[in-house]
Amino acid sequence: MTQLIRQSLTAYGAPLCETIVDAPEPAGTEVLVRIERCGVCHSDLHVQDGYFRLAGENKLDISKGRTLPFTLGHEIAGVVERVGPDAQHDAKPGDRIAVYPWIGCGACNACRHGEENNCAASRHLGINVDGGYASHVLVPHPRYLIDYAPLAPAFAATLMCSGLTAYAALQRLAERADRGPVLLIGLGGVGSMGSALARSLFGAAPLVADIDPHKREAALAAGAAAAFDPADPGARKAVLSATGGVYAVADFVGSDSSLAFATGVLARGGKVVVTGLIGGGFSTAVAMFPIKAMTIEGTLTGTLAQARELIAIARDGKLAPIPIRERPLADAQAALDDLRAGKVAGRVVLTM
Repeated sequence: MTQLIRQSLTAYGAPLCETIVDAPEPAGTEVLVRIERCGVCHSDLHVQDGYFRLAGENKLDISKGRTLPFTLGHEIAGVVERVGPDAQHDAKPGDRIAVYPWIGCGACNACRHGEENNCAASRHLGINVDGGYASHVLVPHPRYLIDYAPLAPAFAATLMCSGLTAYAALQRLAERADRGPVLLIGLGGVGSMGSALARSLFGAAPLVADIDPHKREAALAAGAAAAFDPADPGARKAVLSATGGVYAVADFVGSDSSLAFATGVLARGGKVVVTGLIGGGFSTAVAMFPIKAMTIEGTLTGTLAQARELIAIARDGKLAPIPIRERPLADAQAALDDLRAGKVAGRVVLTM
């Protein structure tokens, strides 16, 4: 029997530890994937904590519904090892694939419209069911497997969340991107991917904003048009002076301060798409919505169709890889600690 080696969450708020069990035998349409790479995402910190931070001291408890020990990780690339009897025509051992992790129930309204990422009874890998901080992962159907050749496996893995989240956000801004430069707030893994994607999708360098000077410098070196420090009291005025107001903003931070900065630099008729989950509260006068004719909306990762589109863009050489540091699976907790401390530029990817 194949052993399944995992870095497991055994208690919320506690460090991960290694657990070893027998790997499951795939049944029906299931596919057992031997993991080669798994990205470390900020969402993993929230799952480890067991909550999202809301306004003030309020928290959204997300600890229910998981059986511990639980395996984090949703940015997965690997090799098909075994397939269930009903999956043999669509997957075969040895296939090198990226795994779309945002798996839904398949029956609800969202799933029927191709939006499994918005399913209310989701089976998201590493979020609701065991994920990729492990030697193997069980995938319910080969339709969630995407051929990524000739991309590097670490890059392909990151496309399944940081890349996909940025892609989905920018697609929601596409209708306004021809009115002026897009502004990207937050230059972590998602924001860095967004910066590379914006140039590919819109044909123009984006504006960027981050409180970390090193991330601003890296973004400028990678081709950003201009970089701003949103903590600088003069940053809002500087953006407005340079643009006259921005029509398209992606908030990859998702905090009260980042959203306040985003709405503060909007032109009349502008739009903010929020993907970040740092937390906090946001308030504004209701009258400002019609007065500024502004739109604020959120997006949660992206669809399977968008994931396939993104892989195609990367395979065509239209998306430059972001900085990636590879670390062994045994370093999963150290990687999370570094991410929590703000010490990660680009993405950390675990190797098996």
